[in-house]
Amino acid sequence: MKKYTNSEIKARLILIVGITLSATFVLSTGSLIYGLLFVIQPIDKVSPNDESAWALLSPMMLFLTGALSGILASNGLKDKGDKDDI
Repeated sequence: MKKYTNSEIKARLILIVGITLSATFVLSTGSLIYGLLFVIQPIDKVSPNDESAWALLSPMMLFLTGALSGILASNGLKDKGDKDDI
């Protein structure tokens, strides 16, 4: 069995976390939008279901977007042991 270097382990970890956060982002957005589309809405005002869904969606999207951008930004940082990338 091949022993992975630190940079290979870090790359795999970033890939797994990025895919997991992206899947969470897409599935939660899709399920909330699906729920909002197929619920009977009152004509004259915003339903309580819509208000709670948008209240939940906003901070969740901010967190997931920040986490994904943080992962992508930290990907450019070099490890102390990576001498061959210089």
